[in-house]
Amino acid sequence: MKPLALILSSLLIVASSFAAEQPPNFLLIYADDLGYGDVSTYHPSDCHTPNIDKLAAEGMLFRNMRANCTVCSPSRAALLTGRYPDRVGVPGVIRTNPEDSWGYLAPGIPTIGNELRKVGYHTAVIGKWHLGLESPNTPNERGFDLFHGFLGDMMDSYTTHLRQGHNYMRRNAEVIDPKGHATDIFAGWAADYFRERAKEKQPFFLYLAFNAPHFPIEPPAEWIARVKQRAPQLDEKRALNVALVEHLDDRIGQLLAVLKEVGLDQNTVVAFGSDNGGSLPHAQNNDPWRDGKTSHYDGGLRVPFMVRWPGHIKAGSSSDYAGLNFDLFPTFLELAGVKASKELDAISLVPILNGGTLETPRDLYFVRREGGAAYGGKSYEAMIRGDWKLMQNTPYSPLELYNLKNDPQEKTNLIGKAPKVFKELSTALRTHVQIGGATPWQKPETHEP
Repeated sequence: MKPLALILSSLLIVASSFAAEQPPNFLLIYADDLGYGDVSTYHPSDCHTPNIDKLAAEGMLFRNMRANCTVCSPSRAALLTGRYPDRVGVPGVIRTNPEDSWGYLAPGIPTIGNELRKVGYHTAVIGKWHLGLESPNTPNERGFDLFHGFLGDMMDSYTTHLRQGHNYMRRNAEVIDPKGHATDIFAGWAADYFRERAKEKQPFFLYLAFNAPHFPIEPPAEWIARVKQRAPQLDEKRALNVALVEHLDDRIGQLLAVLKEVGLDQNTVVAFGSDNGGSLPHAQNNDPWRDGKTSHYDGGLRVPFMVRWPGHIKAGSSSDYAGLNFDLFPTFLELAGVKASKELDAISLVPILNGGTLETPRDLYFVRREGGAAYGGKSYEAMIRGDWKLMQNTPYSPLELYNLKNDPQEKTNLIGKAPKVFKELSTALRTHVQIGGATPWQKPETHEP
């Protein structure tokens, strides 16, 4: 007879192998305009985010990640396709008014929903879509079994859910009119989804895209009262934003509790990020980085980012890897056992999550196209290569060059002082612009001037 210890060891090996064969679930929580400085795990803040902080403490905190764009639609298009936004037709914001819309999600480009559904995942979007209002660019047509959320760009109010008088709330193709604060609504729908999926053996991918804390800054009354009582020194705009973020954090905590309650937390990879930096005119905080939303300075690009998977990612770990939000695309595919397309621009973070490193250097490329007098419908770009960053902040402004290692706050413009670096980066940037130019960013219809 085998010794008891040997028998137990054999059973553990079998159990471990069985667990490894179970594909993980994926929960991607995406905030809207949440600044790096408004997540208290990064540094002491007047904004308290204990649940987001706990998520980081239970997994890996990334300190040097950036969004793929300084505004909503391009960042989301990159996140869901694993490609730079202009290469999928979304260099700018997709808006409800066609004359002021600067992107069109390219048909035929597979999303992460398409790829995971191929290998048996149930795929869902809850919350903000912002990648198209009509066929063929609704969520159900772009790889998602369930859409329960808001098609448009932003809400005029968190409680009416309208945009310029129009209702873009949907459950799949059905127009719906839910009641309550949008953050509460999306969190409630996500909790219902977890309870439904717990009854099934099928793995799932949920992209949970809150529209908080995007303006208008409308926290529930009890949350603003709570913040004002705790911190009466805050001015009105700052207090409102703190309350909106803390309300969001509370709902994230409730969701993670439901995930545990229904027994899904141990085999669910939870990732958290934001589509761009916070909006400075709305008293959002991107410290210690310069500037904010719409800007290619790092305040517009650096975002909170963390990944948790109990038993697989070491709790309390951190990484200074300089990556981009869309790196989650090949990361999730690899964890699901799917080979990623060579056409992706994103890079899997799995080696880092396993405690290793990624040695292959790569450029980080950013683009935004915008209308109005300040932009003229033109694009402006930025590029990071190693310690160096070349950038513009409008199509009409001069190029700027920074050494991020020596000058992380981007205070000293070195344009004209490092000609070799400038030549290398500007040549590489032109190549990126050329590649992006191959994909139309308007509907395939004739536009009359």
